[in-house]
Amino acid sequence: MGFKNKSCHSTEGTKGHRSPPNADVKYQTPWCKDKETEMKKAAAKGSKAEQKAKKKQVEEEISRLSAKLKEKHAEELASLGYSTSNGTEKAKLDNLVKAIAGVSVTSQPDQAKPSKSSKRRDKRAQQDAAREQRIQEEQSNLVSDRLIENEKLAKKLEPLGLTINEIKPDGHCLYRAIQDQLAHLSGGSSPYTYQELREMVAAYMRKHASDFLPFFLSENPVDGDSGDSLAERFENYCKEVESTAAWGGQLELGALTHCLKKCIMIYSGSFPDVEMGKEYKSDRSSTGSSDSSIMLSYHKHAFGLGEHYNSVVRI
Repeated sequence: MGFKNKSCHSTEGTKGHRSPPNADVKYQTPWCKDKETEMKKAAAKGSKAEQKAKKKQVEEEISRLSAKLKEKHAEELASLGYSTSNGTEKAKLDNLVKAIAGVSVTSQPDQAKPSKSSKRRDKRAQQDAAREQRIQEEQSNLVSDRLIENEKLAKKLEPLGLTINEIKPDGHCLYRAIQDQLAHLSGGSSPYTYQELREMVAAYMRKHASDFLPFFLSENPVDGDSGDSLAERFENYCKEVESTAAWGGQLELGALTHCLKKCIMIYSGSFPDVEMGKEYKSDRSSTGSSDSSIMLSYHKHAFGLGEHYNSVVRI
């Protein structure tokens, strides 16, 4: 469909666009311009009085034709599905009308605003990059701290003729290191597995709860939101010791010295060495073998997951 005769419009290419018209736009085609010029020239002939009268008539006629053409434009656009109720897209309508009238229109590329999803992706990418940088920095620091710790520990052990026997870092490292030590001391296999050592420690702590509760409280302060009594909390702790891969620490080491009746020496590159169960220390065992103390190494920076124990053996 197109405007006929004087408007000389083509609507080809307008389907799919729904830009609302604006009543304030000047709708004039090249034909209107030519007609206006022709009428003004005709009005310029004759006497001044005649010219004045003709000029007024010409202006009224031009105004009438312009209004009529504008009305036709609106009707034609409405027939194509454009709404006349929204005046927010004046620039689009201007271009459409000019295109219909045969006027060249150069479209300006829209500056697309980033969508919310795009903003979220950008923000997430920035967060991922920042997190990756932190991880790399932490790993770098961890490697540096581990190297320093290992160097200090090696300098401490070498003069004593000692070295480290690596233990699997699986949460059972304390008990596995003790098992490895018992195997070395016996010259064969250990009399206890790491799991049996766990059960032994839990049983000893239950039996001597009064000796362990003060230390338990210092490491496990009362939680105001918990309704469990102190006895219940301590029992839950003992259950974790005997049946999970809970990491062993000071409490468990104290129980192990009494269960095994052996002195436990703990070497560290980050802290002073610690000797526990000194009352069980002897220069020679009842079988005539050398010192039967258990020797462990404590590593604060061995792994990113936490602290670690290894077995210390003679070179």
